[in-house]
Amino acid sequence: MTRPLVSVKDLTVQFTGHRKAKALNQVSFDLAPGEVLGLLGESGSGKSVTLRTLLRLHPERTTQMGGAIHVASHDVLSLQGSALNHYRGGIASMVFQEPGLAFDPVYTIGQQMVEAIQAHDGVDTQTAQHQALHMLERVQIPQARRRFDAYPHELSGGMRQRAMIALALVCRPQLLLADEPTTALDATVQIQILLLLRELQKETGMSVIFVTHDIGAAVEVADRIAVMYAGRIVEMGDVAQVVRQPMHPYTQGLLASTVSAEDKGKPLLAVPGSPPDLSNLPQGCSFAARCAQATHQCRTEVPLTVTTGVSTLACWHPVALSQVAR
Repeated sequence: MTRPLVSVKDLTVQFTGHRKAKALNQVSFDLAPGEVLGLLGESGSGKSVTLRTLLRLHPERTTQMGGAIHVASHDVLSLQGSALNHYRGGIASMVFQEPGLAFDPVYTIGQQMVEAIQAHDGVDTQTAQHQALHMLERVQIPQARRRFDAYPHELSGGMRQRAMIALALVCRPQLLLADEPTTALDATVQIQILLLLRELQKETGMSVIFVTHDIGAAVEVADRIAVMYAGRIVEMGDVAQVVRQPMHPYTQGLLASTVSAEDKGKPLLAVPGSPPDLSNLPQGCSFAARCAQATHQCRTEVPLTVTTGVSTLACWHPVALSQVAR
């Protein structure tokens, strides 16, 4: 059996500002080399927190982390100093949701890429420039030389996102973390970026964790899907399995609220209610207050997470649906 590239076990993250918020609660998953995992869920479910924790980007003073994260044999939660700097970008890299904020506005795209290459590879400036230009061409940026010398604000949203992908991949990471990389883009550009990510993933053989609200995007890009709610993975499995036969009521609600052309004129089936306050989580299942199938057990006991093969489910009363009602 292939050893996983990423192994996350019982990961907990709690933010300790003026009030405590339990952002992640016992999150566990493995990711094989070359595999793409899509994280689905509403805003505040813990998707972006998971990615940022994998890169150790949360402020140390106000963040408490527990459990274990291993990426390519690196114990991520114990990394410090130069080892952590090497890990970020060299082993794992990230495509941020808003590249306009992720890039430094006072340096050109090329300067930022060259700095990253020299920091990780230790090559001379000319070699680093050549590698950066080559990567800009690989992500299909036209007139790569011109964009190399441009500042972030001089590029369109689609070009900035491609440049962000180039920056993330220029040091050949084994793991790419993509945090909703198409959210702010036009629909046609979204498709181009998704296809580009999938093409580069297949070409390089890297593993990818992809955060999105778009189920269609997850189906297009991912091999497996993990559905998150209130800081927990409530269901995880192969894309076809989760989409065609969801077991958790929350997954069923997400799929039922997806709009397609054939639904024109029909009412939107939204999940009722709102996600819970992470600083005051309910006693039992966090989804119980919004679930039509909830029982007394659901409201008083946290569901056990059961893993069977590649499938994971955390629900006291799962109901298999071969087709989500629309």
